[in-house]
Amino acid sequence: MKHFFNRRDSIVTEALDGLLRTTPPGRLARLDTYPDIKVVLRADWDKSKVAVVSGGGAGHEPSHAGFVGKGMLTAAVSGEIFASPSVEAVLTAIRAVTGAPGCLLIVKNYTGDRLNFGLAAERARTEGFDVEMVIVADDIALPDIAQPRGVAGTLFVHKIAGHHAEMGADLATVAEAARAAAGDIVSLGVSLSSCSIPGQPFEARLGEDEGELGLGIHGEPGVERIALRPASEIVALMAERLSARLEDGADYALLINNLGAVPPLEMGLIAEALLTSKLGKDARLVIGPAPLMTALNMNGFSLSYLRLDAARAVALASPVEPLAWRPAVVTGDIAVLPAPASHKVPVAAGSGDATAEAAIRAVCATLTGLEEELNRLDARAGDGDTGSTVATGARAIEAVLPQLPLADRAATFAAIGETLGTAMGGSSGVLMSIFFTAAAKASAEGGDVPAALLAGLDRVVFYGGATPGARTMVDALDPGLKALAANGLSAAAAAAGAGAEATKAMARARAGRAAYLGARDLEGSPDPGAVAVARAFEALARG
Repeated sequence: MKHFFNRRDSIVTEALDGLLRTTPPGRLARLDTYPDIKVVLRADWDKSKVAVVSGGGAGHEPSHAGFVGKGMLTAAVSGEIFASPSVEAVLTAIRAVTGAPGCLLIVKNYTGDRLNFGLAAERARTEGFDVEMVIVADDIALPDIAQPRGVAGTLFVHKIAGHHAEMGADLATVAEAARAAAGDIVSLGVSLSSCSIPGQPFEARLGEDEGELGLGIHGEPGVERIALRPASEIVALMAERLSARLEDGADYALLINNLGAVPPLEMGLIAEALLTSKLGKDARLVIGPAPLMTALNMNGFSLSYLRLDAARAVALASPVEPLAWRPAVVTGDIAVLPAPASHKVPVAAGSGDATAEAAIRAVCATLTGLEEELNRLDARAGDGDTGSTVATGARAIEAVLPQLPLADRAATFAAIGETLGTAMGGSSGVLMSIFFTAAAKASAEGGDVPAALLAGLDRVVFYGGATPGARTMVDALDPGLKALAANGLSAAAAAAGAGAEATKAMARARAGRAAYLGARDLEGSPDPGAVAVARAFEALARG
């Protein structure tokens, strides 16, 4: 997999400096101990309150440095990617931020973190610092393991400890609140891919239809592999495991954590699936969904539950400075407001005109028959749906043909414009709706059919931005309509056909999706919209 980085040995320091440069001035700083010791701390810290320090390996951003600030962490100590910081690094952080009120270390339950933070705490005590340590072990993936991992639920502890410290509580109170909270957190993660470490070869361990349940935050395998299934079923499976560890009737705070690579669209869907489930109804506060404690670019998420009481609810809801923290939100029903009444332009009653009906049927049949050909042409420049879009519009017009006021040209144009704007979809649908709506106005003001259609073209060019030579349907529509006004249908069909053919040689598009493509993807292939227009003129000329 590809990554943006300069050198493996400078990834973490450069990332931390990027955080510092993009944080409002006066909030954060770092110690002058780079690169071996990487400590980010509050720039305004005066040691008058209990310091709250956490940290661990990099790769979990925005944890841990992203949560340094008023109301949360006083300092964060970073190791290299997925590697615990050294004893000396932790000890340096303690010395930098600890005053007479003391210091609380919050540590995730991984051996490296326990040992390095633990030895640093012991050495700090021998130097006269008052230090307490809380270990978070919230992962329930292996229910019988003696030492569960510490994962994203650790952020609850950061927030609660930071709140009490900011309120001026003593070290014993801060530590007890943090320790009690740590004991009431359960977390579980799921992923559809392993993560990729910059500068190291990536090896996928999951099949196309597999996911992992019960994984940590360092790219380690999950406890079990599961079949890929709808998000609601994955959430239900996680809820089943988590609910066994939750107390019936209790209130909980829920943290929905993106492990790094799940798009926001999917995270919103996951949140909806969870909050509308039975387990979601137990959540009184929700934090996220957001990337809060990631595993680089892991395509997964985790859920963490903390049993609430009044004090914890206040602590979680209190404002903080760190920009990475998502405020706790009280869960509830979706607010739904009535939409304003739509204003429909009166539609003329249906009326007959054999010539108009024959013309419309001929064009619709032609465009419907072009579906596959236009899709194939569009696949070179877009997502291959022009034919389907045009055919959908044609079928919609055919369906309403018996109700069209064919004896009234202006009303017919208006009705076609409204139908295409509703049924056709995409940019093409909007442009065609503009075309016929503007033509209707011009026709109602006395213009003949060619003049009315040219007025529609003028509005398409104005709103769409495409002019002849831009490699769009305008390349056929413009010469076709001008020839229609001057010399009739046969000339119009010939001019539109020549315009569509000319788009084959246009190596650059100046509008539409094709504008983002290079010459090699366009040369020799006509624009599908121009082809559709040319074939419509041909159908009219034959009729």
